[in-house]
Amino acid sequence: MEFEFIRNTLMGEYYVKSSMGHEIIARWLQEEIGKDWQKIAHVECLIDNARANPQQDNVLEGTEISLSIQGDEVTVQENVLTHGHEMDSDSEFDFYDSESHAVCGIEDFEELIEQWKTFLTTK
Repeated sequence: MEFEFIRNTLMGEYYVKSSMGHEIIARWLQEEIGKDWQKIAHVECLIDNARANPQQDNVLEGTEISLSIQGDEVTVQENVLTHGHEMDSDSEFDFYDSESHAVCGIEDFEELIEQWKTFLTTK
């Protein structure tokens, strides 16, 4: 899981690029979390809760993309995928779904959050 953080100093905007298969995580970080330190702190609490209670599903529902942490597995997916829209597994939307859903380990995810915090505080 590789990410690149980009800062547009003229516009004060931050962007996240990712390796293939993790695009939705980059979008989630950029669009749902951004520079909001309260949301970042909430995500860190979810990570801590997942470690303390591995059977519990720790969820942060975003406007378009949501985060779920259970045990040592982190899932990020577009909300539309959780609203009962079932499609054939061989449908033409399989490629789109791969950009709308990603799973990673909690250690990698925690490292991503730490790198994002460092990026936001570095001038």
